[in-house]
Formats: sequence, C-alpha cells, structure tokens
Amino acid sequence: MLFISFDRPGPPDVLHLETGPTPRPAHGEVLVRVAAASVNRPDILQRQGKYPPPAGASPILGLDIAGEVVELGDQVERWRAGDRVCALVAGGGYAEYCVAPGPQCLPVPGGLSMVEGAALPEVCFTVWANLFQRGHLTARETVLIHGGSSGIGTTAIQLGRAFGARVFATAGSDEKCIACQALGAELAINYHTSDFVATLHEATGGRGVDVVLDMVGGAYVERNFAVLAVGGRLVQIAFVAGSRVQVDLRVIMTKRLTMTGSTLRPRTVAEKAAIASELETRVWPLLASKSVRPVIARTLPLAEAAAAHRFLEAGNHIGKVVLAVDAAACGLGGAAPSRG
Repeated sequence: MLFISFDRPGPPDVLHLETGPTPRPAHGEVLVRVAAASVNRPDILQRQGKYPPPAGASPILGLDIAGEVVELGDQVERWRAGDRVCALVAGGGYAEYCVAPGPQCLPVPGGLSMVEGAALPEVCFTVWANLFQRGHLTARETVLIHGGSSGIGTTAIQLGRAFGARVFATAGSDEKCIACQALGAELAINYHTSDFVATLHEATGGRGVDVVLDMVGGAYVERNFAVLAVGGRLVQIAFVAGSRVQVDLRVIMTKRLTMTGSTLRPRTVAEKAAIASELETRVWPLLASKSVRPVIARTLPLAEAAAAHRFLEAGNHIGKVVLAVDAAACGLGGAAPSRG
C-alpha cells in the first residue's frame, strides 16, 4: 500500500509517499480501505518529533479515517466487509489501508461523504469527552469556546448550541468570527482586537460563563479563571501557549472553580468505545439530520500531505483539513496516486 512517511522530524517537506506492506487486523480489529483521512494538530507535533505515538500504535500519521471495511479480525461482531465507517485510530490514517479497533468505528452518517466522515472522529470524540463528559455542559448554561474556527471549535460551537447552551467563541480574525457566529455562536470575539474577559462580562451582565473549553493554556489560564462564573469549569485540551503557568489559588477557591482536562490518544479501547457509544446515540442523529455538520476547510490528495500540513500550520483555515486517499471514493474523480 501507499502511505505517508517521514525519515526524520522536521518541517512539512519531510513528508513523502512510500510503499509498504498492508497491515492485517488483529483480535477485535477491522481493516479499512481508506477513502479519506483528516489532518490534526497532533500529526504536526508527531512530524516535529514532539509527540511520539503510544506503544504499539502505528508510526504512520493520521488519527481519524473514513472508508470501507475490507477484512475482519477475529471476534468482530458488528461490522461486515463493505460497511462504510469512520474511525478514531491511534495512528496509521495517512495510508491506503488502516486497521481500527471495531469499537472505535462508527457508521458514516447517512448522506455524508467520505471526506465529511473522515472529519468527524477526532473532533467529535474530543468535544464530547471534554465539553460534555468532563465539563458537564447542560442546556441553558453558557460556554466559551477558544479557537472557535478550528476543527474542534466549529464542532464544539455546533454541539453546544444543539444541546441548548448559550455559546460564545474567540477567533483570530473578523472573517473567522463571522464563521463562528454562522455556526451558532451568539458572539465571537477577535482576540487580536478585543479583551474576551471584559467583552463576556458585559455580554453576561457581569456573571461570566459556566464552562470554558481551552486549547491555548499559558497566560490564558488566569484570564479563563477571570471570565468564569461562580462554580464554573475550565476544561483544558491543549496548551499551544505553554503548559506551565502561575495561578492565584484564591480565585479558584472564592469562585469555587473546577479545572480539568484530558488527552484522548492514550486511552484504552474500552474508554474510547464508551465515548463512541454516546456519540452514536446523541450526536450521530444530529449529523444525519444535517442540524450539525462537519466544516471542511480544504481537501487535498494524499500525496500532498506536506501542503496540507503547511496549510494547517499557517492558521488561516476554518474547520478541518482532509486528505483524499481514494479520490474516486471521495467523489472527487481523478486517478490514484502514482507508486513511482
């Protein structure tokens, strides 16, 4: 099979097509002929040598895929050859074939393309596990989504709104703020030109917000504490501005705040299966009805993975970046990538 490889950590140009053996599904796994795979920030960190895959995971980049099941490992009960699935994987997505644990597969929601299906698993698993399971966001509460125009952000805005919350977002340009509001954010704040703490205190009558979903970290942590209402929850899912911070514990104590966070990739199959089950029950019907939709910023061929990484790193995208591994299966036409 063809897959994307890199021989040493470095810039996007280290990524190149390579040919290697097709993996075989082990106990409880399925082999998927990949139609599309999405590009995520952890892929960039892994390419840079900053985020090694978990023990036993494929060294190939790619954390979520969509395609057709072609082979079953033993004791796979639900899936059959020919099923259209999208899957969360611990690695291996940038390839023509990828193995996935059966419980981490979900059907591609009716009416969605393979490109749209590939854009779902990583963001949906992450948002559900953090915003709803750890952040306990409920209807009529208020939530601030940082990075609202990212893949995570566009998903979190829509799901927060779909489940009855009052949603606010931050983004890095007026264009991105407009996109966030079109997806359901009541107010989107350009963090280059406005102070989100002051703006949201004004918007909430001085109360603040119940939940903050943050991927920035660094100096944002104390500002997040400042914008939270009494009894608020800060959910940390990344720290692009730094993981080490100084905080005033008095703020946490006097406002009775909760700070939590999580990672997804190292979790067990059983833990991810539990998230998948809730997603299929609670979120997949919203996708099938088109009341929630994946936002695709750009789709590029597998061979152009380096260009996809450059585009994501530039930070001008709104939504997800997806690699079309099988152009025909993605409905894009064109020939398969050259094996030369």
